[in-house]
Amino acid sequence: MQYWFNVDTKSVEAHDDPKRARSANLLGPYDSHDEAAAALEKAQARNEQWEAEDDTWENGPPEDRD
Repeated sequence: MQYWFNVDTKSVEAHDDPKRARSANLLGPYDSHDEAAAALEKAQARNEQWEAEDDTWENGPPEDRD
């Protein structure tokens, strides 16, 4: 069974329906209910990491800036 986090309802869904899995409001699949429940936190952490990497790419390392 695969688990998905529904960003509209803020709830975890469990199903194996490939058509449902392509829904734009689902994050996943995850192997466990707990992983799916932490989906937003994981996405936020990734976004913050990517933003920091983009900033370094565009402006150089923070220690080299004036």
